[in-house]
Amino acid sequence: MAGKNDGLSVEEREAVKNRAAELRAEAKAGKTREAGEKALREAVDALPEPDKSLAEGFVRIVGEVAPHLVPKTWYGFPSYADANGKIVVFFKPASKFDSRYATLGFEEAAQLDDGALWVTSFALLELTPEVEERIAAHIRKAAG
Repeated sequence: MAGKNDGLSVEEREAVKNRAAELRAEAKAGKTREAGEKALREAVDALPEPDKSLAEGFVRIVGEVAPHLVPKTWYGFPSYADANGKIVVFFKPASKFDSRYATLGFEEAAQLDDGALWVTSFALLELTPEVEERIAAHIRKAAG
């Protein structure tokens, strides 16, 4: 068991292991869109509800508004990258770290800059038509 000073939690160590496995898989299979789609689909399919439904909605929205983004996983999270392989947007399921909400997050490659302050993540509890519109707008802007 991890002690107070052992550094990473069990969940964090699992995320690091996931990332290492992703990098090995990319090196073996190449960074193809098909390999990324397969990894993303497997990650989504493995999620418990309600995370699975939220992740499926995330995948659908990205496909509709930013089809040029490349699907992949990132630390085990369903994610999308730009043409340079840099993560733009990701979905962190609530179940991953026993959180009360899922997270829709944006990384530095996201084109969301808005002066000296802008949002880089959102808590996500459900997908309503209004929430889907807001997500689509942010992803559209982030993807350029």
